[in-house]
Amino acid sequence: CSCNDVSRGNIVSVINELGVEGASLDAVKKCSKAGTGCGGCIPDVTTILKEELELMGGSLSNHLCEHFAMSRPELMLKVRTDPDLSSVDSFEKILAKHGTGDGCEICKPAVGSMLASLVNDMILMDGRDALQDTNDRSLANMQRGGSYSVVPRVPGGEISPEQLISLGVTAKKFNLYSKITGAQRVDLFGAAKYQLPEIWEDLGKVGFESGHAYGKALRTVKSCVGSTWCRYGVQDSVSFAVRVENRYKGVRSPHKMKSAVSGCVRECAEAQGKDFGMIATEHGYNLYVGGNGGVNPIHAQLLATDIDEDTVLKYLDRYIMYYILTADRLERTAPWQAKLPSGKNGGGPIEHLKEVIIEDSLGICE
Repeated sequence: CSCNDVSRGNIVSVINELGVEGASLDAVKKCSKAGTGCGGCIPDVTTILKEELELMGGSLSNHLCEHFAMSRPELMLKVRTDPDLSSVDSFEKILAKHGTGDGCEICKPAVGSMLASLVNDMILMDGRDALQDTNDRSLANMQRGGSYSVVPRVPGGEISPEQLISLGVTAKKFNLYSKITGAQRVDLFGAAKYQLPEIWEDLGKVGFESGHAYGKALRTVKSCVGSTWCRYGVQDSVSFAVRVENRYKGVRSPHKMKSAVSGCVRECAEAQGKDFGMIATEHGYNLYVGGNGGVNPIHAQLLATDIDEDTVLKYLDRYIMYYILTADRLERTAPWQAKLPSGKNGGGPIEHLKEVIIEDSLGICE
């Protein structure tokens, strides 16, 4: 943990002192301070805890929380295979049928995400807003001091002059600090919570909607200018990025998802560092899956080559659904993908994904 200067050795010492019965993730965080800063090291802390508990003869519980004695994939399976979906179409019904107690800040957003995937109702309607985190309810990111930042969606990075003007006018009207993000969007900082409805009303007049910069959902699909403008481009990466982003925007998932489309092998959009990315070829696109940045950067793996746009979307539909149905809470695609079984010929998880997604080895795709 670089935030609090906590080494692996410090964490291991704390786990040994707490013992098998006392060493939970919350207890380790409290006693060592690891994971209490930005939170980026929590996956690593969890891995260390799991390894040390196994060495001590114990195991790390995979229960969603104290109210659900099962993992997120197990709860998702129970809900989606229930013969009467109307009996599990709300948090209260799912809690009564499969859990105990009143629920908490861990299971409520997780179940809310499942309902968004399975029931497909508006995530903030009919009481579901109470299941969401603060940022989801506000359609904005809480920042230091309690102010909020607003990030409108800019599919593929393509933005109109009217929208650019609206961003400037809105920033001046509410005295907001503005910054271009690494995801080809504009972030407006310093809004008070009571100002958010008016800010969104102004931005909505030129077609802006929330970019879900706060949500466990698709964030953005980055793109280069592609063959429309670039002399090296071999495909129209911008229009395809816009198509991909508009297709998957609002899809709730176990963790955030990022994507990109590069118009040639020069890879200006950095597609191979995303949860799913496409790189243009003269014959279509190469599709990569399972990459991410963060504390432990992972290079995406090649799933398919030289496929057209419709085939890319077909494979992505299957990949994203597989991920949503089987990943743990707050698990990015890269660690989820690494845990998948190997293919029939020993080619590792990527071979397994090819069998499931391309060859339909499970017989569930069509």
